[in-house]
Amino acid sequence: MVGDRVMSVNGVVPRDILEWQRLVESDEVDISVLRGRETLEFDLARQPGEPLGVSISSAVFDRIHTCDNHCEFCFIYQLPKGMRRSLYMKDDDYRLSFLFGNFTTMTRFTEADLERVIDERLSPLYVSIHSPDPHVRSDMLRNVRGGFSLRWMKVLLDNDIQIRAQIVLCPGVNDAEVLESTLAGLLEQYPTLESIAIVPLGLSRFNSEDRMRVHTQREAEQVIETVSTWQARYVRAIGCQPIHLADEFYLVAQKPVPEASHYGEFPMLEDGVGLVRSFLDSFDGFGPDLMGKQAGFFASVDVASPTDYVRVVNPAADTGLRSSVSVPVSLRVRKQVVDKPVAIVTGSYGATVMRNALRKQSFDDVSVLEVKNLYFGGNTAVAGLMTFEDIHRVLSEDKGAHVYLLPDVCLNDGVFLDGGSIEDLYREFDVEVLPTSGSSLRDRLESAKREVSHV
Repeated sequence: MVGDRVMSVNGVVPRDILEWQRLVESDEVDISVLRGRETLEFDLARQPGEPLGVSISSAVFDRIHTCDNHCEFCFIYQLPKGMRRSLYMKDDDYRLSFLFGNFTTMTRFTEADLERVIDERLSPLYVSIHSPDPHVRSDMLRNVRGGFSLRWMKVLLDNDIQIRAQIVLCPGVNDAEVLESTLAGLLEQYPTLESIAIVPLGLSRFNSEDRMRVHTQREAEQVIETVSTWQARYVRAIGCQPIHLADEFYLVAQKPVPEASHYGEFPMLEDGVGLVRSFLDSFDGFGPDLMGKQAGFFASVDVASPTDYVRVVNPAADTGLRSSVSVPVSLRVRKQVVDKPVAIVTGSYGATVMRNALRKQSFDDVSVLEVKNLYFGGNTAVAGLMTFEDIHRVLSEDKGAHVYLLPDVCLNDGVFLDGGSIEDLYREFDVEVLPTSGSSLRDRLESAKREVSHV
């Protein structure tokens, strides 16, 4: 019944959805339920494969393992005051790493965690490395445990747990010679890493750390050159190369992003690695949409059952200021407005990519409205960090002259990061929310062409 509280399953109090799923997989399940002040015991019998009929709303039932690092590049410390409380929470939970792709530094990882990950095959895990050098890493994390916590990673790899690594590259801190040393050290110590994503420092105007700054165009070019050299070395040494740069480096350096073959299976797509190439290829009709791709636990669950695990809430989803899987919003029925052309609303990085793509596919008449991120400032220029305040400003300056196509990646349940809602935009402007994919945008633009031809 609504309001019941599950106290235990087969005598065990589940800590998270992982343990819950394992406990309820058997054909006979004993569940203890607290209903009001009364404890009830239920013995459930079901046919093999029959769903239990219980939906889970959160992935973690106990406390999230919060982060005790104090990284000077952490974007959470660079947020303005007054945002949603959940945005200020930092997690460092290996379970959320496995379930949702949240990154963990492993500084709070324990032997019990290690045993569980290996026994239950919780793979892949996403690990923030930054540098394998103990001194550099502990300095960047501002945590003495950061210097030796990567020892867990060695044991996991030896037990065939896949690890997708991340390096946040900070100019003057872990780039240049340190980056060379990092890539050499990873090749020597962790040659079986599935992937190594190198992403730029995200900087807002609220940053208070003197060492933190954005990459210049020349520095971005040097990063590309360094990584290209090491990619070739990895191929010669181990027969493959797991190193990939985030799209921002190519955009800042004003260089074209690599072809799809460069990214393999796009393992770090949600970290901004290969996102532009995936979008362009699907927009051009050359490749499938890879936006919102899921792996690991959720891909193995039968989502056709009443227990729809895909909708399980990541309790630390706001922490990364990105949605690993775009959350659908309620789309209103579009007004029949044929006298207004369409315009694409996107961030500064997306605007550059979009204009080139539109010219290539003969959509020259489609406007692209660049939303400069004044709310966060700094180098926050991706579409996923667009806020209601900035979007409203741009649409107001355009005086409502278009039907505005907005990517759903900047929304979480219809709400923007700064708390404004899509419903507020609907009341003032002709706005359509589209899935953040190349094929969805192309279909809508072709539809707009047909509407104009019928006028």
